[in-house]
Amino acid sequence: MWLVAGLGNPGAKYEHNRHNVGFLAVDEVARAFGAPAWARKFSGVVCEARNEPRIFFLKPQTYMNLSGEAVGACMRFYKIPPERLIVIYDDLDLLPGKLRVKQGGGNGGHNGLKSIDAHVGKEYWRVRIGIGRPEDKDRVADYVLSDFSKEEWTVQEKIIAALARHFALLVGGDPAGFMNKVALEISPPRMREPKELSPPK
Repeated sequence: MWLVAGLGNPGAKYEHNRHNVGFLAVDEVARAFGAPAWARKFSGVVCEARNEPRIFFLKPQTYMNLSGEAVGACMRFYKIPPERLIVIYDDLDLLPGKLRVKQGGGNGGHNGLKSIDAHVGKEYWRVRIGIGRPEDKDRVADYVLSDFSKEEWTVQEKIIAALARHFALLVGGDPAGFMNKVALEISPPRMREPKELSPPK
């Protein structure tokens, strides 16, 4: 079994904030796996894909800073180990249009990860979706709790669609393949210009 948790804040006020890209992504992944409607459980909302492998999708409703409460409760109930947890979240240290996957590591100052670390440890998988940083460090809180611009959302929508389309590779044990497929869709390689042929002598 796997648990895939998208991080964000509940309520219409926050729905399209940069900080909620984890919620937006896990919605799309759950749809791609044919999971039914979300139901309230574990201080969050949960749905389940019963095909192989069995996957639970979770959106904590505790607000970002307490995300670990919902994640921990769900993992304990279903006896899911940390290495079978995937957390999807926004990352200030990645530029918009970038995505990274890794297992374990630090929290980078992300309050949702701090809470999850406290409840389940650090050996879970992270899917980091870049949102970039504001130029003024004092504006970080306002920045993450603001909506994506139209241009930013065009980029994020493309990333989320690619992430959902290839997510089966990640839960199937091929994180490198997942990253490669997503990267190719986000930034396809440029075709080389054909060389001009010399005129025949």
